[in-house]
Amino acid sequence: MKKKLKNWIPSRRRLMQLYFALLFNANLKGFVSGNIYQGASKKVCVPGINCYSCPGAVGACPLGSLQGSYSADRSTLFYVGGILLLYALMLGRMICGWLCPFGLVQDLTYLVKTPKVKKGVVTRLLSWVKYVILVFFVVIVPVMYAFRDTPLPAFCKYICPAGTFEGGIGLLSNAVNESYFSMLGPLFTWKFLLMVSILVGCVFIYRLFCRFICPLGAFYGLFNKLSFLGVKVDESKCTDCGLCVAHCKVDIKKVGDRECIGCGDCVDVCPTKAITWKGPKILLRANEAEPEKRKMARLTTRIIVGVLMLALLGGAIAYYWVTAPETVKVIAPEEYGNTEGKYCYGYTLPVVTKDGVTEQTLDPSTTGKVTAINFWGTWCTPCVQELPHFEAIAEEYADQVVVIAIHSAMSSETGPDYIAEHYPDSKLVFSQDTGSGFTGEYYTMLGGRGSYPYTLVLNAEGVITKVFWSSVTHEDLQAAVQQALES
Repeated sequence: MKKKLKNWIPSRRRLMQLYFALLFNANLKGFVSGNIYQGASKKVCVPGINCYSCPGAVGACPLGSLQGSYSADRSTLFYVGGILLLYALMLGRMICGWLCPFGLVQDLTYLVKTPKVKKGVVTRLLSWVKYVILVFFVVIVPVMYAFRDTPLPAFCKYICPAGTFEGGIGLLSNAVNESYFSMLGPLFTWKFLLMVSILVGCVFIYRLFCRFICPLGAFYGLFNKLSFLGVKVDESKCTDCGLCVAHCKVDIKKVGDRECIGCGDCVDVCPTKAITWKGPKILLRANEAEPEKRKMARLTTRIIVGVLMLALLGGAIAYYWVTAPETVKVIAPEEYGNTEGKYCYGYTLPVVTKDGVTEQTLDPSTTGKVTAINFWGTWCTPCVQELPHFEAIAEEYADQVVVIAIHSAMSSETGPDYIAEHYPDSKLVFSQDTGSGFTGEYYTMLGGRGSYPYTLVLNAEGVITKVFWSSVTHEDLQAAVQQALES
């Protein structure tokens, strides 16, 4: 049997874990600036748990994306679900063993020399807890809140230690984010204590989070037997000696079952060589009986793949550093509000045209341009009288300003006909409030006091720069827009 490597010498698997941790967090500039990258690559989910709010993250966390997709249009849910299914069918829980950054954190924590808790009946029973968390915190609770139009990524918000470690600690450890300490409350205290407890537990229990808590691992484990890569057993060679199960640190009953993380440790201990890798032969160690020509071909292939991987990592780090990728300021909850100087609350609203309510949605607070939000109603005479002023602004500042006219929740069905008659080809963006009655939900959220019209002007960052409590003239609106452009 090959001599086991010392803990301080990185194994091949440890090197791969480190590689993917760096690749998924290639925005090293984020750790310097204390900001979160929000460029195009953030639309792509990485395979393992890696918090979206980590300053270095260049991709999205699949769990966070899945929970957020319940309240979006169906195409988003299909996209995220399809990505997860693709990862599961390709790799299964090998993602946990080889690609997940938080898996690396757990492995390194376990290297601390202390007495270890061995697996047994109790740990096997605890391995089912992650499936309960998957069903309740990743599916049931987020879906329930999605029906109420108030998305709640329950697992991310209340449990995920990776989010606290990478996102929370990652941001708070930067001096530029010192002001964020003032916003910490009971929820952060709970998550911080939970994170510390899990990490301390990982010192004594191998991959405590991965085995008992992680819902992503629970999902991937369901596809272990179907996955393209992983470990497999040649039943014709297997003698049922049990060495593989006894040697494994996780709660498998059989190699390759739902608990197997594909680490490959069992390959070395199998006396009959019945356990091998699924997938490309490059994953296999060279066989002493192989011809020299085949050994050389295998070595050459590995060198080429290694060089390409290093080039990809180096290119990614250089790209995110040199090109100064787009970042987004992390906004504390108390910085949001409905008064001047506060960040405008976000809200998803439907786009309305002359043909009716469409499937397209918008968030008035995140247009990326100066935005005028006007609450109006076809039944409101002052509203319809001032609407031409907003259309004029939309025409005059077409490339710089977005003007959104949000119809009251009351009699919103009259909006499309009015648009068709008076504004069929307007540059105004029409929408309608949600809820029922005279006041809508977004109107109330933004400080409406029961009277229409009501207007707010936001700068490009989403900060409210002007509020109008009644009708507005073209001159006043133009001045407010100009002020927002200059802020």
